[in-house]
Amino acid sequence: MKALEVAMTTKLVLLVDNEANVREVVQACLQDLGGWDVQSVASVQEGLDTAVAVQPDAIVLDISMLEIDGLAFLQKLRANPITQLIPVVLLTAKARWFTPHQLQSFGVAGAIAKPFNPISLSNEIANALGW
Repeated sequence: MKALEVAMTTKLVLLVDNEANVREVVQACLQDLGGWDVQSVASVQEGLDTAVAVQPDAIVLDISMLEIDGLAFLQKLRANPITQLIPVVLLTAKARWFTPHQLQSFGVAGAIAKPFNPISLSNEIANALGW
């Protein structure tokens, strides 16, 4: 029963970042240190499609994407009834640009600045999400 309980509590996190090296590091941190399943994608459209398909427990999003910015991603995510309640944490060099009120208005659980501490990243995300 213990293994079943652990399997039922494993979180699925969708990582949306256009930088391959960042995706690789973040995915390793969240899997190895956080114990979460991570699916990573390189584009906003892939992120939206994947969010609908797998309905992750949370999304970690870089706000500075190539094709459209992360705020447009958030608007599209919140406009879709299937994805509107998925919590989002920003992982971005622009984290300090946002006030807590702005994050709340965007429906974002928190913002973590790049560069980040790989050792504490999963704890920071978990804290932002209330996990």
